[in-house]
Amino acid sequence: MRVALHTKVRADRIADYEAAHREVPAELTAAIRAAGARSRAIWRSGTDLFHLLECEDYAALLAELEKLTVNVAWQAHMAELLDVVHDYSGEDAEAGLPVVWELP
Repeated sequence: MRVALHTKVRADRIADYEAAHREVPAELTAAIRAAGARSRAIWRSGTDLFHLLECEDYAALLAELEKLTVNVAWQAHMAELLDVVHDYSGEDAEAGLPVVWELP
């Protein structure tokens, strides 16, 4: 399944957000893969962030990640940089953007 998400970075923290993502901890990327992610990408337009994640079961991926200290710490750091956050808990499992159109 593909899951698209939308968050917003604080205008005064764009440089910090991008710097943090140039140095995502290897332990975190390994945890995201181990939790079931096949791919993950983030695009930025101004302060809008668009995330695309591919996995088998998004709710299960979130349930796994919310237990991991490395993810909890990363999400706490990201929350300082974002105006609109995605908390990566099971409660946000249905927070993906609805598909409007796909190339047939």
